[in-house]
Amino acid sequence: MLTPVYNGESYIRECIESVLAQTYENWEFTIVNNCSTDRTREIAEEYARRDSRIRIFSNAKFVDVIQNHNIAFRQISENSKYCKLVLADDWIFPECIERMVGLAEAHPTVGIVSAYGLQGRKVVWDGLPYPTEVMSGREICRRTLLGGEYVFGNPTTILVRSDLIRRKDAFYDEANLHADYAICFEVLQQSDFGFVHQVLSFARVHEDSISSFSQDFNSYLLGTLAVLLKYGQTLLTEKEFRDRKNFRMRLYYQFLAKSAFRLRQREFWDFHRKWMRMLGEPIRPGRLIGSMLGEFGDTLLHPARFAGIWNWWPRAMSRARPRRNS
Repeated sequence: MLTPVYNGESYIRECIESVLAQTYENWEFTIVNNCSTDRTREIAEEYARRDSRIRIFSNAKFVDVIQNHNIAFRQISENSKYCKLVLADDWIFPECIERMVGLAEAHPTVGIVSAYGLQGRKVVWDGLPYPTEVMSGREICRRTLLGGEYVFGNPTTILVRSDLIRRKDAFYDEANLHADYAICFEVLQQSDFGFVHQVLSFARVHEDSISSFSQDFNSYLLGTLAVLLKYGQTLLTEKEFRDRKNFRMRLYYQFLAKSAFRLRQREFWDFHRKWMRMLGEPIRPGRLIGSMLGEFGDTLLHPARFAGIWNWWPRAMSRARPRRNS
C-alpha cells in the first residue's frame, strides 16, 4: 500500500489506522512524504516505529502532486503482487484489501479491481450489474466512453496489479491532472476489470483538495475529453466516436460560456487554453461566442436563470477588479 502525502497531519492518523485495521495482514505500507511543513512526518514515523511493515520515504525536494504519486509507485517492493493507493485524506474499510485481493486471485486476467466508495454519508461510484464481478477491460472502457457506468472512482478506490505498474517508469501521466482516470483506460486495454460489490473506501473532499480545484475549474470535462480523444477511435465505432465527441464539445463550450458570464479570471482561461492546445483542440472564439449567445438566449426564456446571472455579476466584478496593495 502507498500513501503520497503533503501536509496531511489533520487526517494521516485516520488513514494509517485504517491500514493497520485490515483483516488481510500480508502487506507493506510506504508513506511518501513530500517535504511536509507540518507534523506529517513526525506522525508517520511514530507509526513506523510501532510496526515494521510501515516505511517512510521523504522526498529531497518538493514536487507536484502527480509527480509525488509516481515517486510513490516506484517504492513498491519487487515482491509486491498488488498495489493499493490510500490517499492521506482518505481511509479504507477493514475488509478492503482482503476482498480486493481475493477477487484478483480468483481471476488472474484482472488488472484493476474497484468497489463502491463513501463520500461523507453518500455512497458513490457505479458498479457492474450484480452479481457480475469481472468484465473485459476494453468493454468497460467502451461503456464508460458511451456515458455508461463510472466504476473507477478515485485513486483510493482501486487496486492494481503491481507488474502493470512496474512496466512504466512513470505510471501516471504527469501532464494530466486526472492521470488516475486516464491510467485505467491504458491498463484495461490489455487486462480485465474486477468489481467488489461492497463499500470499501472513504474519500474526503475539502477546500484544499484536488477535487475542489477540479470542481471549480471543471477539469473533469477536460479529463473526460482527453480520454475520449485518445481511446475513442479504437473502442467506438466511427459514428459513436463522432457523436460522443460532439456531445462532449458541446458540454464543454456551454461550460465556457457560463464561465464567461461569471467573468472568470485569467488563471481560469490560461488553464483551459493550455489544456485544449495539448489536446489538439484549441478553443475557438467563434464557437465560444455562439455558445454565449445560446446561453444568453436561454436565460431570456427562463427568467430565474437570468436573475441568477445578475446575482453572480457583482461578485464576479469584485473579483475582476485589481486589488490595491494594503
